Amino acid sequence: MSTLAELEREARACLACPLAAGRTTVVFGTGSPSAELMFVGEGPGREEDLAGVPFVGRSGRLLDQLIVEELAMERGACYIANVVKCRPPNNRDPEPGEVAACRHFLEGQLAQIQPRVVVTLGNFAARSLLRTNEGVTRLRGRAYPFGAAVLVPTFHPAFALRGGGMVVAQMRADLVRAKQALAAAPAAGS
Repeated sequence: MSTLAELEREARACLACPLAAGRTTVVFGTGSPSAELMFVGEGPGREEDLAGVPFVGRSGRLLDQLIVEELAMERGACYIANVVKCRPPNNRDPEPGEVAACRHFLEGQLAQIQPRVVVTLGNFAARSLLRTNEGVTRLRGRAYPFGAAVLVPTFHPAFALRGGGMVVAQMRADLVRAKQALAAAPAAGS
């Protein structure tokens, strides 16, 4: 099994799908390699592609705020990644072939980090990890078994910025659910 550093080197050199041609940088992931909580989004947007870090800009600031306020954690205590590591053009959803080309990177991140709780951000990440066609609106509000972890779907912060107070309140409730799942989950090595 590859280490996170080996996976990141491999991702930075990856040319397995058409997204590589349009990227400024690979947005591999950020945070603690021993995080108990991992966030997974869809793919990098324009600001992330320029910075090389997932969830920056307005949606990243909202996510950071919610992590502090609802989980009593700092961003660096979590791990944050995306389903695909390169920006899809015009922020469109990644295509099945692009997801397939990138899947081993996310699976490797999950295997190396071994989070106890995974929070998916938005429709695409929830559908991809739960392997379902259900949307996040129907999926959110509960936790799902996910290997040795628990998966909690919630809205994407960009959607919350557009959707207003009700969506932010639902995200807050989902993060409280993630905090409860963290408290209930056995510690690593138990």
